[in-house]
Amino acid sequence: MQKEPKSEIEELRKVIKYHNDRYYVRDTPEILDSEYDKLFQRLLLLERENPELVTPDSPTQKVGGVPLKTFDAVKHSVPMLSLENAFNDDDLRDFDSRLKKLNNSRIIEYTVEPKMDGLAIELVYEGGKLKVASTRGDGATGENVTDNIKTILTVPMSLHDISGSGSIPRLLEVRGEVYMEKQDFENLNRTRSVENMPAFANPRNAAAGSLRQLDARVTARRRLNMFCYGTGTVSDYGAETYYETMLFLQRLGLRVNRPMIKICSGIDEVIERCHEFENTRNDLPFEIDGAVIKVNSMELQEKFGLKTRSPRWAIAYKFKAVQGMTVIKNIDVQVGRTGALTPVAYLEPVEIGGVTIRRATLHNQEEIDKKDIRIHDTVIIQRAGDVIPEVVESIKSKRTGDEKIFRIPDSCPVCGTEVIKKEGEAVARCPNKKCPAQLNAGLKHFVSKGAMNIDGLGDKIITQLIDKDFVKRGVDIYRLDREKLLQLDKIEEKSAGNLLSAIEASKETTLARFIFALGIRHVGEHVASVLANHFKSIDAVQKAGEEELLSIKEIGPQTAESAVTYFSDDANTAHINDLLNEGIKFEEIESDEESPVAGKTVVITGSITSMKRDELKEFIQRNGGRVSSAVGKSTDILILGENPGSKLEKAKKLRIEIIDEDNFFNRFKLG
Repeated sequence: MQKEPKSEIEELRKVIKYHNDRYYVRDTPEILDSEYDKLFQRLLLLERENPELVTPDSPTQKVGGVPLKTFDAVKHSVPMLSLENAFNDDDLRDFDSRLKKLNNSRIIEYTVEPKMDGLAIELVYEGGKLKVASTRGDGATGENVTDNIKTILTVPMSLHDISGSGSIPRLLEVRGEVYMEKQDFENLNRTRSVENMPAFANPRNAAAGSLRQLDARVTARRRLNMFCYGTGTVSDYGAETYYETMLFLQRLGLRVNRPMIKICSGIDEVIERCHEFENTRNDLPFEIDGAVIKVNSMELQEKFGLKTRSPRWAIAYKFKAVQGMTVIKNIDVQVGRTGALTPVAYLEPVEIGGVTIRRATLHNQEEIDKKDIRIHDTVIIQRAGDVIPEVVESIKSKRTGDEKIFRIPDSCPVCGTEVIKKEGEAVARCPNKKCPAQLNAGLKHFVSKGAMNIDGLGDKIITQLIDKDFVKRGVDIYRLDREKLLQLDKIEEKSAGNLLSAIEASKETTLARFIFALGIRHVGEHVASVLANHFKSIDAVQKAGEEELLSIKEIGPQTAESAVTYFSDDANTAHINDLLNEGIKFEEIESDEESPVAGKTVVITGSITSMKRDELKEFIQRNGGRVSSAVGKSTDILILGENPGSKLEKAKKLRIEIIDEDNFFNRFKLG
């Protein structure tokens, strides 16, 4: 039965106020931003349809939460408002249409910049000196966090005009976002794990919790940063555009994300830029959850004015969620190719970023215990980029008493062998090399894209081949014939012929792919490439001792020990010989000394047209280079494709060699 508008509005207000307190005041949110947005949008809709029910204390009429009493209150001279949200392209076009009506239908110039996922802060400078720093609070009054802000290295204590004009305003109120970079967030959680403290769910919570410490020394130990994105009151200065204001703040020594602020003529360019940010968000060193669109003209901003809790001239475009909330139906254990037992959560289906998620990894027992994850728990899961979905945390306040504690079994769930767990390792393993689960996972790895790359030989066919006892090792795949393949479900003459052709074609491979296909523990694609480029032949790799392996820059003790152990096993060396006897051949590896990328770390950005990205990556590795996904101080070369992302700006700052696609291949005298 549908609720009366009044009762639903009252219930929504109560729920939203509760979650505002958890998010803005306690820094311990219980629901995702996307879930909160749904509640808030529903309340907005009901209040629009029933304006007589709008009250001054409704969350739609206020910003944020009540400031904590543990901090002194600071009143903002100009309210720190929130932003209206857009969830799709149509919402952005509606926003543009509303403003055009107020601007005689003329095209409007906008700025678009990343929406940082952090904590809103105001800095007040008087006479060029930082006087006070405060949180947004309820929009009118915030918390005094000056001592903690002073520990942030990217916040200047004094302003200085780097242009040399000496023009510093008597009063400047700067608004910005305090945030924590992804790497610093991971380091903080690792430290907390060692100290048996609960991990933060995300960088936003970590930043907010760090800034609200009563002891500034605690804040100082956590690496916080700040980007400035606007102003309140400013004396002695008047800019014609928002972009000019950002340049002005930058000249004063304040940190502005200027390279990522783009000026767009009209809403079509705005939409295109928003999509670019969403597609490259995982490449950034910090979390963003959307893009902020602002009218660039300060005159138009003043003309359009403000609404109750947000400016009319700005809007936030919210990205598709990378996190979702659901319930764990059950937990099962999967056995991998190295015998590792991995707990997997089976979930009530939930859509995240346009993909329906039904399973998520729980990593190991220590992770389950640390996060206190139980069967039937309500949990937050996340999926970023191509990362396997994982459980971030359980929402303990939603427990009903029906939840069940889970423990990984002492014996392998497939073959029954007693599992072992070495000292210092978090993963339990099945030691039985003949375990059917290990055989299955090993063969799937052997034929995978980065290994022998046998097109068409998928999981279901592999499982059938094992069940019929047609294959036990990788070499058995090369001994399959049409008669055996035709005994499999859904395999007919044509598909059998295609499979045999694909198997034959895979014999022409690279040494790096072959080494990776063997499934040696701790030897991933990159390490396999390092070994191939160093030793040049599989025979030399097999003969290498630990000392020789450790002399290679990127080989550590674990990898060296694992490789020596693998090649010392007679069964493994016999399998390698059998594979070679079946006709597997390697492309000749060029001398590292002649390669322009030998020994160098290479990053690729933008769209590559000459070949597929995976092929370019393999080409670089085959010629002695290492491919990294992120630009850093160790990066030697950035290959520039079409429509590059933020990696280009970072490479310029670090003075890394930047080569466009054509010039890169010219160095190899290709094309």
